[in-house]
Amino acid sequence: MSLINTEVKPFNATAYHNGEFVQVNEESLKGQWSVFFFYPADFTFVCPTELGDLADNYEEFKKMGVEIYGVSTDTHFTHKAWHDSSETINKLQFPMLADPTLAISRNFEVLIEDAGLAERGTFVIDPEGRIQIMEINAGNIGRNAEELLRKIKAAQYVAAHPNEVCPAKWKEGEQTLAPSLDLVGKI
Repeated sequence: MSLINTEVKPFNATAYHNGEFVQVNEESLKGQWSVFFFYPADFTFVCPTELGDLADNYEEFKKMGVEIYGVSTDTHFTHKAWHDSSETINKLQFPMLADPTLAISRNFEVLIEDAGLAERGTFVIDPEGRIQIMEINAGNIGRNAEELLRKIKAAQYVAAHPNEVCPAKWKEGEQTLAPSLDLVGKI
């Protein structure tokens, strides 16, 4: 079953954020757009390039009212150590959630059971706590923050304009479609 339009399942996690350990749960997500950005592990190869890309675009996410949550099965202590030792990870201003019990990764169906690691899963969650976008990449394929921004803009647009849809490659300011019988077979 797809997780699209389902509510985020209850969870409790400790995150490393702005030099502190903070608690995050499903209620923390309510009232704002959120991204759960799962990655396999701290101190690896592709993961810091992706997290660094998110950090470089973080201000744009914040302007759109979006909070990012980096999530791996590492502990919050490991997140702090990585943050303190890596120039790339030191740029992160968003919370890094720890999932050492694997519960969050299981809830989002990205857990690689035999490895105890998360797949490269990206989930966009609306202010009501419902998953609107989900994407899972193979472990050797990094993601692109600019493409994620485009998708979130589309999700936010259709949330605000429920009678419209965004076509392929839609960018903010471009024409949308209003589904109707008149459009069938005309596109």
